[in-house]
Amino acid sequence: MTEAKKVSLGPVTLGEGEMRGFPVGRRNVLVACVGGRLKAIDDWCNHAGCLLSGGHLEENMVVCPCHEIGFDLDTGKNMTSPGIADDQPAFTAELRDGELVLLDFPGE
Repeated sequence: MTEAKKVSLGPVTLGEGEMRGFPVGRRNVLVACVGGRLKAIDDWCNHAGCLLSGGHLEENMVVCPCHEIGFDLDTGKNMTSPGIADDQPAFTAELRDGELVLLDFPGE
């Protein structure tokens, strides 16, 4: 079993309602700013491999650009089509000393 680790994505500024994808090791992570909080989930949709960062936000949900499956940004839970796609891994993201940090990113 791999231990979770802290990963810095460097100095990043996201305004309210913005989201962006970041490569982290062999994964991509979507980070969004919603309600003044940073939220992060795995960026590759597990249904068809599309990048969720190419989709759009609907309140606290990111909607995949390929098949419009919506995932909760706090939990990664599939909110619209549970029988079609699994939930996405979710991570804790925050600003620390001006840098965007993932606090519980799984080791590779």
